[in-house]
Amino acid sequence: MTLEEIIQIALDEDLGSGDHSSLATIPATARGSAVMLAKENGIVAGLQVAKQVFTQYDRKTKVELLKKEGQSLQAGDKIMKINGLSRSLLAAERTSLNFIQRLSGIATFTHKVVQKLEGLNTRVLDTRKTTPGLRMLEKMAVRAGGGENHRFGLYDMIMIKDNHIDFAGGITEAISRTKAYLKKNHLDLKIEIEVRNFYELENVLKTGDIQRVMLDNFSPDDLRSALKLINGRFETEASGGISINNIRQYAETGVDFISVGALTHQIKSLDISLIAL
Repeated sequence: MTLEEIIQIALDEDLGSGDHSSLATIPATARGSAVMLAKENGIVAGLQVAKQVFTQYDRKTKVELLKKEGQSLQAGDKIMKINGLSRSLLAAERTSLNFIQRLSGIATFTHKVVQKLEGLNTRVLDTRKTTPGLRMLEKMAVRAGGGENHRFGLYDMIMIKDNHIDFAGGITEAISRTKAYLKKNHLDLKIEIEVRNFYELENVLKTGDIQRVMLDNFSPDDLRSALKLINGRFETEASGGISINNIRQYAETGVDFISVGALTHQIKSLDISLIAL
Protein backbone atom coordinates (compact mmCIF):
# COMPACT_ATOMS: atom_id res chain seq x y z
CA MET A 1 0.00 0.00 0.00
CA THR A 2 1.36 3.42 -0.93
CA LEU A 3 1.48 6.44 1.37
CA GLU A 4 -1.13 8.15 -0.80
CA GLU A 5 -3.49 5.20 -0.38
CA ILE A 6 -2.95 5.06 3.39
CA ILE A 7 -3.69 8.76 3.73
CA GLN A 8 -6.76 8.55 1.51
CA ILE A 9 -8.24 5.73 3.57
CA ALA A 10 -7.70 7.78 6.73
CA LEU A 11 -9.24 10.91 5.19
CA ASP A 12 -12.24 9.01 3.85
CA GLU A 13 -12.78 7.40 7.25
CA ASP A 14 -12.91 10.81 8.94
CA LEU A 15 -14.70 12.89 6.32
CA GLY A 16 -17.44 10.57 5.14
CA SER A 17 -20.01 12.76 3.36
CA GLY A 18 -18.18 15.93 4.35
CA ASP A 19 -16.96 18.11 7.20
CA HIS A 20 -20.41 19.53 7.88
CA SER A 21 -19.25 21.53 10.92
CA SER A 22 -16.86 23.55 8.77
CA LEU A 23 -19.19 23.68 5.78
CA ALA A 24 -21.90 25.14 8.01
CA THR A 25 -19.76 27.76 9.76
CA ILE A 26 -16.86 28.77 7.49
CA PRO A 27 -17.28 30.72 4.22
CA ALA A 28 -15.97 28.85 1.20
CA THR A 29 -13.38 31.52 0.36
CA ALA A 30 -12.09 32.11 3.90
CA ARG A 31 -8.38 31.56 4.32
CA GLY A 32 -6.40 30.85 7.44
CA SER A 33 -3.06 29.88 8.91
CA ALA A 34 -2.17 27.49 11.68
CA VAL A 35 0.88 26.18 13.47
CA MET A 36 1.46 22.66 14.75
CA LEU A 37 2.91 22.71 18.27
CA ALA A 38 4.57 20.13 20.50
CA LYS A 39 2.94 20.06 23.92
CA GLU A 40 5.51 17.72 25.47
CA ASN A 41 9.14 16.71 24.92
CA GLY A 42 9.90 13.93 22.46
CA ILE A 43 11.19 12.90 19.05
CA VAL A 44 9.26 13.98 15.98
CA ALA A 45 8.40 11.44 13.27
CA GLY A 46 5.96 11.43 10.38
CA LEU A 47 6.55 14.99 9.22
CA GLN A 48 6.15 14.20 5.53
CA VAL A 49 3.05 12.12 6.28
CA ALA A 50 1.42 14.92 8.25
CA LYS A 51 2.32 17.40 5.53
CA GLN A 52 0.93 15.20 2.77
CA VAL A 53 -2.41 14.86 4.55
CA PHE A 54 -2.96 18.59 4.10
CA THR A 55 -1.67 18.78 0.53
CA GLN A 56 -3.41 15.59 -0.58
CA TYR A 57 -6.74 16.90 0.67
CA ASP A 58 -6.15 20.27 -1.01
CA ARG A 59 -3.12 20.63 -3.27
CA LYS A 60 -3.23 24.41 -2.85
CA THR A 61 -2.52 24.19 0.87
CA LYS A 62 0.99 25.36 1.73
CA VAL A 63 2.97 23.61 4.44
CA GLU A 64 6.32 24.74 5.85
CA LEU A 65 8.21 22.18 7.93
CA LEU A 66 10.07 23.71 10.85
CA LYS A 67 11.66 20.52 12.18
CA LYS A 68 13.54 17.58 10.68
CA GLU A 69 12.57 13.92 10.96
CA GLY A 70 13.99 12.39 14.13
CA GLN A 71 14.73 15.76 15.71
CA SER A 72 14.20 16.37 19.42
CA LEU A 73 11.17 18.40 20.45
CA GLN A 74 10.65 20.54 23.51
CA ALA A 75 7.18 21.46 24.72
CA GLY A 76 6.17 24.63 22.89
CA ASP A 77 8.28 23.97 19.78
CA LYS A 78 6.68 24.79 16.43
CA ILE A 79 6.70 21.79 14.11
CA MET A 80 5.10 23.15 10.94
CA LYS A 81 3.10 26.08 9.61
CA ILE A 82 0.08 25.58 7.36
CA ASN A 83 -1.70 28.12 5.17
CA GLY A 84 -4.73 27.68 2.93
CA LEU A 85 -8.49 27.60 2.80
CA SER A 86 -9.82 27.46 6.34
CA ARG A 87 -12.18 24.62 5.47
CA SER A 88 -9.28 22.59 4.10
CA LEU A 89 -7.16 23.10 7.20
CA LEU A 90 -10.00 21.97 9.45
CA ALA A 91 -10.90 18.99 7.28
CA ALA A 92 -7.35 17.62 7.32
CA GLU A 93 -6.39 18.65 10.87
CA ARG A 94 -7.32 15.55 12.85
CA THR A 95 -6.02 13.03 10.33
CA SER A 96 -2.69 14.85 10.12
CA LEU A 97 -2.41 15.01 13.91
CA ASN A 98 -3.36 11.36 14.33
CA PHE A 99 -0.46 10.31 12.13
CA ILE A 100 2.20 12.59 13.58
CA GLN A 101 1.15 12.01 17.19
CA ARG A 102 1.33 8.23 16.93
CA LEU A 103 4.51 8.13 14.84
CA SER A 104 6.23 10.61 17.14
CA GLY A 105 5.15 8.49 20.11
CA ILE A 106 6.85 5.47 18.53
CA ALA A 107 10.00 7.46 17.75
CA THR A 108 10.09 8.90 21.27
CA PHE A 109 9.80 5.53 23.00
CA THR A 110 12.31 3.94 20.61
CA HIS A 111 14.76 6.73 21.39
CA LYS A 112 14.36 6.07 25.12
CA VAL A 113 15.06 2.36 24.61
CA VAL A 114 18.08 3.01 22.39
CA GLN A 115 19.50 5.44 24.95
CA LYS A 116 19.53 2.62 27.50
CA LEU A 117 22.15 0.85 25.33
CA GLU A 118 24.52 3.79 25.02
CA GLY A 119 28.12 2.57 24.72
CA LEU A 120 27.12 -0.99 23.79
CA ASN A 121 27.10 -2.66 20.36
CA THR A 122 23.69 -4.33 20.65
CA ARG A 123 21.09 -2.98 18.23
CA VAL A 124 17.37 -2.58 18.91
CA LEU A 125 14.93 -4.14 16.43
CA ASP A 126 11.20 -3.72 15.96
CA THR A 127 8.83 -6.60 15.15
CA ARG A 128 5.72 -7.27 13.03
CA LYS A 129 3.50 -6.24 15.97
CA THR A 130 2.24 -3.17 14.15
CA THR A 131 -1.10 -1.51 13.44
CA PRO A 132 -2.67 -3.21 10.38
CA GLY A 133 -2.16 -1.02 7.33
CA LEU A 134 0.37 1.26 9.05
CA ARG A 135 3.43 -1.00 9.21
CA MET A 136 5.41 1.04 6.68
CA LEU A 137 4.87 4.22 8.69
CA GLU A 138 5.44 2.69 12.11
CA LYS A 139 8.69 1.06 11.06
CA MET A 140 9.76 4.41 9.61
CA ALA A 141 9.09 5.95 13.02
CA VAL A 142 11.27 3.31 14.69
CA ARG A 143 14.15 4.36 12.44
CA ALA A 144 13.52 8.02 13.28
CA GLY A 145 13.93 7.11 16.94
CA GLY A 146 17.26 5.37 16.35
CA GLY A 147 16.06 1.76 16.18
CA GLU A 148 16.36 -0.68 13.30
CA ASN A 149 13.79 -2.67 11.36
CA HIS A 150 13.53 -6.44 11.55
CA ARG A 151 11.90 -8.11 8.57
CA PHE A 152 9.05 -6.10 7.07
CA GLY A 153 6.72 -9.04 6.53
CA LEU A 154 6.53 -12.78 6.03
CA TYR A 155 8.12 -12.57 2.60
CA ASP A 156 11.54 -10.96 3.09
CA MET A 157 13.18 -13.33 5.56
CA ILE A 158 12.74 -16.90 6.77
CA MET A 159 11.80 -16.92 10.45
CA ILE A 160 11.43 -20.44 11.84
CA LYS A 161 9.54 -20.07 15.11
CA ASP A 162 8.41 -22.59 17.71
CA ASN A 163 5.20 -23.53 15.90
CA HIS A 164 7.09 -24.10 12.64
CA ILE A 165 9.51 -26.39 14.47
CA ASP A 166 6.72 -28.30 16.20
CA PHE A 167 4.68 -28.76 13.03
CA ALA A 168 7.76 -29.71 10.99
CA GLY A 169 8.76 -32.42 13.45
CA GLY A 170 11.90 -30.83 14.85
CA ILE A 171 14.69 -28.36 14.20
CA THR A 172 16.70 -30.52 11.80
CA GLU A 173 13.62 -31.19 9.67
CA ALA A 174 12.57 -27.54 9.67
CA ILE A 175 15.99 -26.31 8.54
CA SER A 176 16.49 -28.99 5.87
CA ARG A 177 13.03 -28.36 4.41
CA THR A 178 13.71 -24.62 4.40
CA LYS A 179 16.96 -25.05 2.51
CA ALA A 180 15.24 -27.28 -0.04
CA TYR A 181 12.38 -24.79 -0.42
CA LEU A 182 14.73 -21.86 -1.02
CA LYS A 183 16.72 -23.82 -3.59
CA LYS A 184 13.63 -25.05 -5.43
CA ASN A 185 12.14 -21.56 -5.62
CA HIS A 186 15.43 -19.76 -6.37
CA LEU A 187 15.10 -17.56 -3.30
CA ASP A 188 17.97 -15.87 -1.47
CA LEU A 189 16.58 -15.20 1.99
CA LYS A 190 18.32 -15.14 5.35
CA ILE A 191 17.24 -17.83 7.79
CA GLU A 192 16.60 -17.12 11.45
CA ILE A 193 15.47 -19.79 13.89
CA GLU A 194 13.98 -19.40 17.35
CA VAL A 195 15.16 -21.59 20.22
CA ARG A 196 13.46 -21.90 23.59
CA ASN A 197 16.12 -23.78 25.54
CA PHE A 198 19.65 -25.18 25.41
CA TYR A 199 18.49 -28.50 23.96
CA GLU A 200 17.07 -26.72 20.91
CA LEU A 201 20.18 -24.56 20.68
CA GLU A 202 22.40 -27.66 20.60
CA ASN A 203 20.29 -29.02 17.73
CA VAL A 204 20.74 -25.76 15.81
CA LEU A 205 24.50 -25.84 16.40
CA LYS A 206 24.66 -29.41 15.09
CA THR A 207 22.53 -28.68 12.03
CA GLY A 208 23.90 -25.25 11.08
CA ASP A 209 22.93 -23.69 7.73
CA ILE A 210 21.27 -20.62 9.24
CA GLN A 211 22.31 -16.99 9.64
CA ARG A 212 20.72 -15.92 12.95
CA VAL A 213 19.42 -17.59 16.08
CA MET A 214 16.77 -16.00 18.27
CA LEU A 215 17.10 -16.86 21.94
CA ASP A 216 13.57 -16.59 23.27
CA ASN A 217 12.87 -15.97 26.96
CA PHE A 218 16.44 -16.68 28.05
CA SER A 219 17.55 -15.01 31.27
CA PRO A 220 20.62 -12.74 30.99
CA ASP A 221 22.78 -15.45 32.61
CA ASP A 222 21.46 -18.14 30.25
CA LEU A 223 21.85 -15.77 27.32
CA ARG A 224 25.49 -15.23 28.24
CA SER A 225 26.05 -19.00 28.37
CA ALA A 226 24.29 -19.47 25.03
CA LEU A 227 26.47 -16.86 23.36
CA LYS A 228 29.57 -18.74 24.51
CA LEU A 229 28.22 -21.91 22.89
CA ILE A 230 27.38 -20.10 19.65
CA ASN A 231 30.83 -18.49 19.66
CA GLY A 232 30.17 -16.18 16.73
CA ARG A 233 28.87 -18.86 14.34
CA PHE A 234 25.58 -17.04 13.84
CA GLU A 235 24.10 -13.63 14.46
CA THR A 236 22.28 -13.61 17.77
CA GLU A 237 19.01 -12.03 18.82
CA ALA A 238 17.31 -11.92 22.21
CA SER A 239 13.56 -11.65 22.63
CA GLY A 240 10.86 -12.22 25.23
CA GLY A 241 10.54 -10.73 28.69
CA ILE A 242 12.69 -7.74 27.80
CA SER A 243 11.54 -4.24 28.72
CA ILE A 244 13.04 -0.77 28.85
CA ASN A 245 13.86 -1.45 32.49
CA ASN A 246 16.02 -4.52 31.93
CA ILE A 247 17.18 -4.20 28.33
CA ARG A 248 20.65 -2.98 29.22
CA GLN A 249 21.19 -6.06 31.37
CA TYR A 250 20.43 -8.22 28.32
CA ALA A 251 22.56 -6.10 25.99
CA GLU A 252 25.57 -6.33 28.30
CA THR A 253 25.75 -10.04 27.45
CA GLY A 254 27.03 -9.05 24.00
CA VAL A 255 24.00 -10.25 22.01
CA ASP A 256 23.88 -8.70 18.52
CA PHE A 257 20.20 -7.71 18.47
CA ILE A 258 17.30 -7.31 20.86
CA SER A 259 13.81 -7.27 19.36
CA VAL A 260 11.19 -5.26 21.25
CA GLY A 261 7.56 -5.59 20.19
CA ALA A 262 6.58 -2.74 22.51
CA LEU A 263 8.26 -0.24 20.18
CA THR A 264 5.12 -0.28 18.06
CA HIS A 265 2.32 -1.99 19.96
CA GLN A 266 2.34 -0.33 23.40
CA ILE A 267 2.69 3.31 22.49
CA LYS A 268 1.47 6.54 24.02
CA SER A 269 1.02 9.12 21.29
CA LEU A 270 3.00 12.32 21.67
CA ASP A 271 0.86 15.34 22.60
CA ILE A 272 0.81 17.64 19.56
CA SER A 273 -1.84 20.18 18.64
CA LEU A 274 -2.78 22.53 15.81
CA ILE A 275 -3.34 26.19 16.76
CA ALA A 276 -5.01 28.72 14.49
CA LEU A 277 -3.02 31.92 13.93
